[in-house]
Amino acid sequence: MALHLSQHYLECLSHASYVVADTNSRIAAVVDPQRDISAYLTEAEENGFTIKYVVETHFHADFLSGHLELAEATGAEIVFGAQAAGRTDFPITALAHGAVLILGDSESHARLEILETPGHTPESISVVVRENASSVPHAVFTGDTLFIGDVGRPDLLAAVGQSAEDLGRMLYHSLRERLLTLPDSTLVYPAHGAGSACGKNLSTNTVSSIGEQRTTNYALAPMSEDQFVATVTEGQSTAPLYFLHAATTNRKARDTFDEEAPLTGMSMTDVVAARTSGAAIVDTRDDGDFALGHLRGSINVGLGGRFAEFTGEVVTAGTPIVIVAEPGKEREATTRLARIGFDNVLGYLDDPVKAFLENPDEVQIASRLTAHDFGARRDSIEGLQLVDVRNPGEFKLGTIDGARHIEMAGLTRRLDELDPTRPTVVFCAGGYRSSIAASTLRANGFDDVSDILGGYNAWSALVDA
Repeated sequence: MALHLSQHYLECLSHASYVVADTNSRIAAVVDPQRDISAYLTEAEENGFTIKYVVETHFHADFLSGHLELAEATGAEIVFGAQAAGRTDFPITALAHGAVLILGDSESHARLEILETPGHTPESISVVVRENASSVPHAVFTGDTLFIGDVGRPDLLAAVGQSAEDLGRMLYHSLRERLLTLPDSTLVYPAHGAGSACGKNLSTNTVSSIGEQRTTNYALAPMSEDQFVATVTEGQSTAPLYFLHAATTNRKARDTFDEEAPLTGMSMTDVVAARTSGAAIVDTRDDGDFALGHLRGSINVGLGGRFAEFTGEVVTAGTPIVIVAEPGKEREATTRLARIGFDNVLGYLDDPVKAFLENPDEVQIASRLTAHDFGARRDSIEGLQLVDVRNPGEFKLGTIDGARHIEMAGLTRRLDELDPTRPTVVFCAGGYRSSIAASTLRANGFDDVSDILGGYNAWSALVDA
């Protein structure tokens, strides 16, 4: 086969991007790229490819795409669907349904065929890959239209006046009249996998086939249009705070990201001054280390988890950020923030442990309770506010009696539902998200906040013992 196709999967954002090329012409396209583009450039160099096209399946909301970075580095043409025409601040080629990009100069070369598949967004497209003009479809890049085990949620644009019902109906027809007309053998390559907030039932698998999805995907089962809309819109989690920022910025002519740009080390004096001026202090260390001692007012989002996404859920886009990290992890944190369009990083605290030891008045310890301790003490805590920050699906399976459900993605938008003067205990499933939530509440003026070590999992185990 004269076709090269590789998947680049970014676990921390559940994001899949692709390089597809004709191995005879050596012409390549990159589909739905992440913002730091070095991996694509390396792959192209190692294989002798020329990246001619950058294809975007839609205006992504969960990450800042690398189309501008790739166009700047390679001179590639940026391609969107026809409905994106006139909606960007930079030049694009807007292709209508049925248009073809040939990766070479003849009918014998690999080709990409555009399918307009609106529903997740109005401009959404899918891209069929053929080895040549006469071959059957080899694969289809489905963007956020069709996932493995799910379909793209049609409600994300509700905040900008798009009806979830109207988009849901578009999605119904896109799936059945466009994607499901492809042969069962066609490989399905989506833009996201399990963990993404762009759907509710995504598989951990990152490739499937039209035939497999036809028989196993709940949203593709026989049902009426009305039933489909009700099914795919029910039970969706709150969209993270940063989604609107990313979707908007993906249409702008913004600054490109330099992966090797120098970083700025900051003294404790500089960091405290930045905090006083409104900067967010994001402590990227493990939640256990954070609990033992951290800068007052800082928010704990550990690099070991979905760092960028959760930072984007509790820090407003555009807020200046100072990073606290284990030495040597500062660039990773900066790059991961850049992937969601959080570019306003002032710098990082130089040698945090030394800075904490030399400035004890600026350091505090986080209160954490074991499930046993919480159970023993809860009835004696006057005015207790108990907050479950898990997702709706997790909450539906059970919670701690008396808990108020405020999922993480909506926490900063629902602070007025909580009393900052009352003792507050936060929990998630295992402890990672509760440390984020508890530190966010402290940073927003809550006086007495604890979280439960081991979260609901530990509580359930204790109750069932």
